[in-house]
Amino acid sequence: MKALVLEAANTPFKLTEVDRPVAGAGQVLVRIVASGVSPLDNKIRTGGGAHAKQALPAILGMDLAGIVEEVGAGVTNFKPGDEVYGMAGGIGGLQGTLADYGAFDADLLAIKPGNLSMRQVAALPLNFITAWEGLVDRAKVSVGQKVLIHGGAGGVGHLAIQIAKAYGADVFATGSATQQGYIEGLGATFIDYRTTTVDEYVNKYTGGDGFDIVYDTVGGATLDASFNAARYYTGHVLSSLGWGEHKLAPLSFRGATYSGVFTLMPMITGKGRKHHGDIMRAATKLAEAGKLQPLVDERKFTLATAQQAHEIIENGKTIGKLVVDVIE
Repeated sequence: MKALVLEAANTPFKLTEVDRPVAGAGQVLVRIVASGVSPLDNKIRTGGGAHAKQALPAILGMDLAGIVEEVGAGVTNFKPGDEVYGMAGGIGGLQGTLADYGAFDADLLAIKPGNLSMRQVAALPLNFITAWEGLVDRAKVSVGQKVLIHGGAGGVGHLAIQIAKAYGADVFATGSATQQGYIEGLGATFIDYRTTTVDEYVNKYTGGDGFDIVYDTVGGATLDASFNAARYYTGHVLSSLGWGEHKLAPLSFRGATYSGVFTLMPMITGKGRKHHGDIMRAATKLAEAGKLQPLVDERKFTLATAQQAHEIIENGKTIGKLVVDVIE
């Protein structure tokens, strides 16, 4: 099969022929149709993430959409011909998705939504799981809560808005002025983080009490600001980028809670993989109910041009997630 192989960190991919894998026990062999490309994929490629390592040479790519070719021993929830998607490889020694085929742990996959394309679902897994683990698993988002999403037009943020709305929350989201229309179109109240201070929007939208849930998808100073936006006693701050050093005093003085989200853990450790499949099945239900729409960058890439997608992420801007069409 054709595959993109990264031989050393921060070098160009090499398009080459490798042996097609075989589905082992608990695995499914998938004919990969599309592979999502995220900033994290590029960080793995460049060797820039201490928390996201892959022994090289390797085939990278975490998110996939494809068609089941065969199932391994013990797999009963998939059959040949099923259209599936998930975050299933590219880290922790697992083969990635920038290849014609992959043998993936069946626990990490789900049947794709019937109303979304392969490109659309290839853009979902990493970002959706990250949003879900924070809002649903950690914070238990519920009807009537006031939820603040930092980076509401971003890869995780735009899905976090949709999840919170689906659970009946009152959603607010920060962004730049150019993102206002998109954020409001998702049903969130827009907050311009460049022109509005934390105290101003906390006072305006919560009467000074703070938000029930604050999800930071930006990191750094935005996480520090999140501590000052949490509701007294019952507030819950989440972050998918809490890698730096932060002072917890503002959070402690509010009696609030903090949770970190580390989406890669099941693939790195092998623990909790079934839950990731459960989360993808929840995504399918939301999408088929008309409550979930991923934002996909319109630019097209193939295995031969996937390097360009990584370079765009590293040096440029995207509107939505980039996707490589493995089947052209």
